[in-house]
Formats: sequence, C-alpha cells, structure tokens
Amino acid sequence: MEEGKGEVKHIVLGKFKESISEEQIEESIKQYANLVNLVPSMKAFRWGKDVSAENLHQGFTHVFESTFESTEGVAEYVSHPHHVEYANKLLAQLEKIIVVDYKPTKVQL
Repeated sequence: MEEGKGEVKHIVLGKFKESISEEQIEESIKQYANLVNLVPSMKAFRWGKDVSAENLHQGFTHVFESTFESTEGVAEYVSHPHHVEYANKLLAQLEKIIVVDYKPTKVQL
C-alpha cells in the first residue's frame, strides 16, 4: 500500500468558550457537517459530546471526526477555501483545541 493511501480519520477535540451559546454551537456543528457537501475529499463527518465517567477530558467537551480516503485527501481539505473559512470561524469560538489525524489499524490476533 502506498504511504498516503488508506482511510484517514481527522479528529478535532474542542472546548467552546463560555460566551458561545448552545444555539451558536449547534449552528457551528451544522456548518461543519455541511463541509461534506462542499469539500470533495471529505467522505464522512460525525460528532459527539463527552460522556465519559472517568472525567479525564481536560475540559474538552466536543469531538468531531471526519473521514478521508488518504492523507492527500486531508491535505486537500485543510487547504480548501470552504474549510479555511469555516475553520477560522470555529477557532474564534474555541477556548481549546486538539487536532489529530490517524490511520485506523486493525489488531491482528
């Protein structure tokens, strides 16, 4: 398999600023999800809020997961004008953010 090929997950962990309302968060999530329709290399989007009983979230409340077919697809997404415009809006709403890209690997037993 070529180095850049194969499914890639783009994970964003975020903590919204206290000044951002639930309605603003909902609208921001809808705009994030709509990037699937605007950025060809983005194949899927899912999100959720932290529900862990372990309380190890370090203040991060939201998880956003985007799926791509390759690392090249992620690179196209990152530089795509629709993503750049949205990312600037999202970053202004967040107090903290972590971004991780990874290639899912199945464990061979």
